Amino acid sequence: MSYILLIGAVLLGGVFVLFKKPNKLYTRLLLAFSGAYLLSVTILHLLPEIYYNHSNEHDSHTLGILILVGILVQSVLESFSKGAEHGHVHLHSHSNKFPWLLFVSLSIHAFSEGLPIHNANDNLLWAIVVHKIPIAIILTTFFLHSEFSKTKTFLFLFVFSLMSPLGYFLGENIDFLQQYHKQITALIIGVFLHISTIILFETSENHKFNFQKFTAILLGILLTVFTLH
Repeated sequence: MSYILLIGAVLLGGVFVLFKKPNKLYTRLLLAFSGAYLLSVTILHLLPEIYYNHSNEHDSHTLGILILVGILVQSVLESFSKGAEHGHVHLHSHSNKFPWLLFVSLSIHAFSEGLPIHNANDNLLWAIVVHKIPIAIILTTFFLHSEFSKTKTFLFLFVFSLMSPLGYFLGENIDFLQQYHKQITALIIGVFLHISTIILFETSENHKFNFQKFTAILLGILLTVFTLH
């Protein structure tokens, strides 16, 4: 069921664009909601989980360094993906060249997202699922505006949709990944912190308070607080 949700979220976002053409405002609000949800799950669940039973100061220090490394890794990936993970695609439009750097960086990101799912509760799975929908909407919109064919766009989305399930599967079945799951999760926490905070705290237009975005963020936080167990 988890695999279906992860794949279906990406394909659903693509279908929305192809047949519904969702409102940009709703997409941005869904992105803000998903960012708040992901950040809340990271702080309320993933961070306590990796530090639980870590009374050794050296181990705790190592985990903290890995979180910082995760932030840096995501920064490097975004230099190739041009910010697609948090809702911005800054590539040259109307180009028939397939964006391989975008594809590879997003695939690495999606793969890494799947690694900690099996050791977390369902909130992390749902946070990733919800996050993938607006990202897929934004990517599909960009590809169509760049005059990529629907076939090429769907192929990109389909392969991209398989990356998180692949990470989930390997994280659950490879002994090495199981043995070092706390260290790996620490890296992914850094990735999640980078993406979610950019989504939530990037400068609003004219530095004005956006009540709709604030409401979406608040709902994402409250949902995590009242459902996390």
